[in-house]
Amino acid sequence: MTSRIEKIKIPYGNKEVSAHRLTVSSEIEIDLESAWEKVKKSATLEFIAKGKIEFTPTGGKFPETWKEGMTVTTKMRVYGFIPFGGLHTLHFSKIDDNNYILETVEKDSFAKVWNHKISMRSIGDRAISYEDEIVIFGGILTGFISSWARSFYRHRQRRWKLLAGHKM
Repeated sequence: MTSRIEKIKIPYGNKEVSAHRLTVSSEIEIDLESAWEKVKKSATLEFIAKGKIEFTPTGGKFPETWKEGMTVTTKMRVYGFIPFGGLHTLHFSKIDDNNYILETVEKDSFAKVWNHKISMRSIGDRAISYEDEIVIFGGILTGFISSWARSFYRHRQRRWKLLAGHKM
């Protein structure tokens, strides 16, 4: 597993701000089609986040499968009990079944920008390269949020490896 945080400039509102781009990547023993079907299920998000974030969707529960154009809101509790960020909005801006890319535009009261791109590609019969790329802006909290996000996405990818051995 590799991870890196880069300082970048992004547009926010009517100005350019300093943000971070976090990239975490792993090789996972799972076939590409199975991984792709799993990434589009809300149960997968809840499984891979378990232990770091617990979600309480405002609509009662998440839909079974994410769809391009869909927007959902949730409250998050870090480690299952610490409320964080207020209402978190996830908009599924891209779900590309041909190129195995899922992108969300997310935000809450701390992370003003949390744009997440998941990409995967086959590296063999039963293995993929899996990458999370997240652009994060939270004003003076950007460094703290990015540091925590690195820990969270490394946790997610370890959970992906666990998930790869289970049927879902």
